[in-house]
Amino acid sequence: MPARSSKTRNKLPIYQQISEYLHREILSGRWLAGDRLPIEAELAANLGVAVGTLRKALAKLEEDGLIERRQGSGTYVNRVPEGKAVYSFFHLELVEGGGAPSANTLLVEPRDVTFLASTFPGGRVWSIRRERMLNRRLVAMEEIFINAAHAQKLDIKDLHESLYLHYETHFGFWISKVEDQIDCAKAPAWVCESLGLPEGSVLPRVQRWSWSNDNRVEEFSYTWFDPAKARYVARWR
Repeated sequence: MPARSSKTRNKLPIYQQISEYLHREILSGRWLAGDRLPIEAELAANLGVAVGTLRKALAKLEEDGLIERRQGSGTYVNRVPEGKAVYSFFHLELVEGGGAPSANTLLVEPRDVTFLASTFPGGRVWSIRRERMLNRRLVAMEEIFINAAHAQKLDIKDLHESLYLHYETHFGFWISKVEDQIDCAKAPAWVCESLGLPEGSVLPRVQRWSWSNDNRVEEFSYTWFDPAKARYVARWR
């Protein structure tokens, strides 16, 4: 029987979501070493959080040596981070720009997916359906397929909001690279219903293959997003 829930229990604290988001933005080259970040009031408003929450996130980045807060001058990028941020491979942002990511897991169930039979033994997978939010605004729905061999039982209450963290701490691998293919397709009924769109709506769709540190495909996913609310953005430096 599928496990259903309206909320993911193991969520990152909001300040940590903001910290990880800013980490990713610096890593992607949106802000370079020496660049001044927007003033706190503006940045907090853009991220939809209180200034106090933002300051807690900035304190974490400062503790990690990524930024420097100069009295009377502002906050500056100190250096480009090493390694990956939690949201390194997350490429959706609000149409007006930015937006702190978060997720809710709605459904977990075992499935046999024919087109994945050559990737995962017999196409036996765990299917995970999730809401994706930016600044706590629902903008996308996703369905993720992972090799069923990694877990005999998988409950929503055990899943972390960041599945990549869950893979590393529970399955013993981490995602090292991804390939995204973007097209437009007729969204499934459950996606349209969740996003409040007419059944049969054609939406932008991201198809993603994800490889582990052992160079094996460990995940395939679909993400459908509402183009009136979000856009796909990739930045390189």
